Amino acid sequence: MNTKDVQSLARMNQLYENLLNEVDVGIHVINDKGKTIIYNKKMMEIEAMGSEDVLDKDLLDVFKFSDSQNSTLVNALKTGKTTQNVKQTYFNNKGKEITTINNSFPIKEEGKITGAIEIAKDVTQLERVIKENVINKQNGKFTFDKIIGQSHLINTVVDEAKRATRTSSSVLVVGETGTGKELFAQSIHNGSDRSRAPFISQNCAAIPDSLMESLLFGTKKGAFTGAIDRPGLFEQADGGTLLLDEVNSLEPALQAKLLRVIQDKSIRRVGDMKDKEVDVRIIATINEDPVDAVANNRLRKDLYYRLSVVTLFIPPLRERKEDIPQLTQSFIDKYNDLFNMDIKGISEEVNQLLQQHEWPGNVRELEHTIEGTMNLIMGEEVITIQDLPGRFRTKYQGEKEPSIEESEPSESTKTLREKMTEVEKYYVQQVLAKNNNNISRAAKILGISRQSLQYRLKKFNL
Repeated sequence: MNTKDVQSLARMNQLYENLLNEVDVGIHVINDKGKTIIYNKKMMEIEAMGSEDVLDKDLLDVFKFSDSQNSTLVNALKTGKTTQNVKQTYFNNKGKEITTINNSFPIKEEGKITGAIEIAKDVTQLERVIKENVINKQNGKFTFDKIIGQSHLINTVVDEAKRATRTSSSVLVVGETGTGKELFAQSIHNGSDRSRAPFISQNCAAIPDSLMESLLFGTKKGAFTGAIDRPGLFEQADGGTLLLDEVNSLEPALQAKLLRVIQDKSIRRVGDMKDKEVDVRIIATINEDPVDAVANNRLRKDLYYRLSVVTLFIPPLRERKEDIPQLTQSFIDKYNDLFNMDIKGISEEVNQLLQQHEWPGNVRELEHTIEGTMNLIMGEEVITIQDLPGRFRTKYQGEKEPSIEESEPSESTKTLREKMTEVEKYYVQQVLAKNNNNISRAAKILGISRQSLQYRLKKFNL
């Protein structure tokens, strides 16, 4: 072979290598000894391994398979049989679980098997979500008696939520992160006549858009490479409740399909030609003002109207600080059981400090603070300031310990959001009063829609 031929062959090999690394499927090739000879970039991503971990090594020395399932790639080498769209779950050399849909077939030269090739599509994340949701079917464990607090704000929301258990209308739960939106959703489900049916929760922001449609509506075999007949979350929740957390994170096209499903009470699997009726109650959550989400095109207006048949506004912790002592004690009791401890409560200084803090992370932040404190405490029965996590000690170190009267924020310590909310509420009240509480006239003067004004009246409890 002359120099020109060698160069041409080298260029061709480089072209093949580039092609293998650009395709969006995993490619794994073994020789007749079962050792890996080709392992492309996508396969490395799927299996979270480098080429040095796999190339020139026996496949069965690198990956672990369950007793009930052999490697589809090795099976193609040993039997000479081709398999298509076979789901396989196995473990890499670090024990990470991987699930793929495989097409595997032997490589034959002059009638003799000289190797095998596998083309794999990653469904690891989809499988994990489905498993979590199967668990969630049985884990709708919260009821209204688990909602802690005696403040007027929280009791008002609880009363509204209890009334919503009588119907199957859609519910939109509005609240900042950490306020307990899913707790309300589960309580509504468990207080309704759907309580014996599945409760399935899905965080819409946790799944890529490319997987979300298949996850919600299911797939028909052959819809795309590796697709199998699989029910989506709507079918799994049939007769029960589907919680769509952070629904505003869905792309607009998917929001439109979701609206159609809610209206028609039927779904169509991806790749299917037939509709299937479903009986599912939708509870959606959003962690921002829904009017702002609509205005900024993060939530379709028509979907908002459909979801907000019942709207619950969960107050942030900073607006119901009188509930902090009861919440704190409940978390102490919880972690006493988990950690086998016997903490009685908190000191008055700690109570004042907790009242002073603004809790941007809401109830969840308070729980994590108590959990962190109980990890640090040594032998005491009462939590003192010295036991709190470092960020609290640092922030409030050297400050005058606030009295009960001083625990509410003064005019000078209010955040921009609090001040703007206060001004907005006052202005809405003034315009309404001047127009004898006529919503249409007030909305026109304010330059907003009736729906937006009604939202604010409910938000401000006017």
